[in-house]
Amino acid sequence: MSTPVRSVPPPDVSSADGTLCDDHLVQGFLDGDEAAFAATYQRWGALVYTMAWRALGDAHEAEDITQLVFVGAWRGRAGYRRDRGSLGAWLVGITRRKIADALKARTGRTRLIESAARDAGRLRHDPAEPDGIVDRVLVLDALSRLPLDQQRVLCMTFYEGLTQAEIAARTGMPLGTVKSHCRRGMNRLRRAIE
Repeated sequence: MSTPVRSVPPPDVSSADGTLCDDHLVQGFLDGDEAAFAATYQRWGALVYTMAWRALGDAHEAEDITQLVFVGAWRGRAGYRRDRGSLGAWLVGITRRKIADALKARTGRTRLIESAARDAGRLRHDPAEPDGIVDRVLVLDALSRLPLDQQRVLCMTFYEGLTQAEIAARTGMPLGTVKSHCRRGMNRLRRAIE
């Protein structure tokens, strides 16, 4: 599905520093102008990344949050209302929600690991299988350290048996993004376990 692309506004709508004027930038963004989207990312991308990095303390996770914020803003641009605040403030609000989601997921992963450790202590196993328990705990621990989207994609793949296309349909992520999260997540798991 293709979004119609407007042309970049003529030079007389640019400010002295060469950036698009706010009104034209916002209108272009709302109209689906890819050049306005690029200018929006250029203008507020560093702020979004910095907020995510400071809150999460992980550069890769901050990159993922930044991507989620801008993809979400682009897809949901019809929901932006000028009378409620600036485009930058709207992006900051989206960023805060994505950071809160990531922190909530971390808490869930910690609980999952603690639960697995408790269950491993209660279950009776063949004395020849202690390595299996250790392996499961190591995998769960490594999985819990992955960024939210990578963890979610890998859990859907291995625990629910979904294909990457099914994951894309369920989550609304583009198929290429699902594949990237899967590949990056598996590489991180492999490095953590080795």
